[in-house]
Parts: sequence; C-alpha cells; structure tokens
Amino acid sequence: MKILQKNASLFRERNGISSSEAIRIKSLLLKLNVFTMFKPMTEGISGMSLKVNDSSRFILVNSNHSRGRQHFTIAHELYHLFIQEKFEIHQCKTGLFDVKNREEYNADYFASCLLMPENGINEMLPDEELTKNKVSLQSIIKLEQYFSVSHSSMLLRLKMLGLLDRKSYDFLKTFKAIESAQLFGYDTSLYKAGNHNVTIGNYGEKAKVLFDNEIISEGHYLELMNQIGIDITNPEHGEEN
Repeated sequence: MKILQKNASLFRERNGISSSEAIRIKSLLLKLNVFTMFKPMTEGISGMSLKVNDSSRFILVNSNHSRGRQHFTIAHELYHLFIQEKFEIHQCKTGLFDVKNREEYNADYFASCLLMPENGINEMLPDEELTKNKVSLQSIIKLEQYFSVSHSSMLLRLKMLGLLDRKSYDFLKTFKAIESAQLFGYDTSLYKAGNHNVTIGNYGEKAKVLFDNEIISEGHYLELMNQIGIDITNPEHGEEN
C-alpha cells in the first residue's frame, strides 16, 4: 500500500497542496479540468468516470449521497483518471475496500490517503490522543469537518493508521454523525445529500461558444443548459447548495 500512499502524496504535491492541509475538492476539479456533474442516482451507484484522453476527463457523482461521501467518490474517481493505467470508463460503488477487485480497492485506498493525510491528522490531534484508542469523538468530528469527509470514512482511516482497534472502531460507528456534529456545534450539511444538478467545468462555456458560432440552434443551446439544471430564460435560474 506504500505505493498508493506515495501516489497520493505526489498528487497533492503536483497540485500545490501540502501534506497536511484539507483539499478544496471543487477548486481542485477546476484546476485539473475534470468536468464533473452531480446527479441523483440509485443508492448502489456512487459515481462513474470517463477518460477520453489526457485533456478530456469526466466524473458523475451521486448527489443523493452525503456531501462527505461525494468527496470520497470524487477522490476515488481521480485515482481512475490520473493514476490507473489503461483506464477508459467505469461505474463505481466507493468505500467498500473490496480486496477482490484490485483497482477498486486501490482507488478507495488512494482516496483515503489523498483526503485524509496522516500528517494532517497527526497535526490536528492533541498529543494525548496520538496513541491507539485514545482519539475522542469530539476530535473525530473535528477531523471530519476539517477534511470534509463522512464519519465512516474518517473512522476507517483512523483504523488504518493504527489509532483505533476493531472494537473501538465498531463502537464509534454506533454514533450518528449528524447528532454528534450537532452536539459539538458543527454544521451538519456535510452529512446530508446535496449539490443536485451542480456542474463543475466549462460545459456551459462550450455550449455558448457553439451557439454564438451558430453551430447549434437556440433551442439546442437551451436544451443543453437545461440538462445541467440551468434555465437561462429565467434570471433567477439555478439552485442554491
């Protein structure tokens, strides 16, 4: 697994992200020029990714999942798009760490290392909690909020780093994330679905260029924008997320 940890570290370094700071996912996607769409999908699908070539990469994310889980899905798909060799298209259910599927396991492990770097976790935790089974629920929720990940993802990462044993991991999983976040005064939106019909990238820009150059009709342009949840005939179009 050291190669995956190294890949995650190098990926951060190449994109100007330190070994401890949280990643601003949407900003990273824009920088990487990965066109991303958030759409409601069935529970069994976390997302999918498509690589046409080195300059055309796409991600589809299930917006019915919590925002924290969406972030993990995106990091998982980044493995497929930038690390995995000979990748073209794939539909995923992320976070399973399925050892029977090598690339899916690799993508989950990479995502965990990328989003929740060991250095960052160590810096955030009090010294007295840097030993096995000493991490408090309050610190765990704080880590989730800082790295913008789900409760289950953070617990599993702490277990992977040897800070939780199986018994403590199972016990902490019984706490409901939303209730725990509220208890410590944090915003709970991380643990709820959202980003419905949000797009990241220059889809709209490309559609407008086609329209302005009379390559597509106004009706086709309106249809393309409606597909990403934007009604340009309505000055108050769009959805707040």
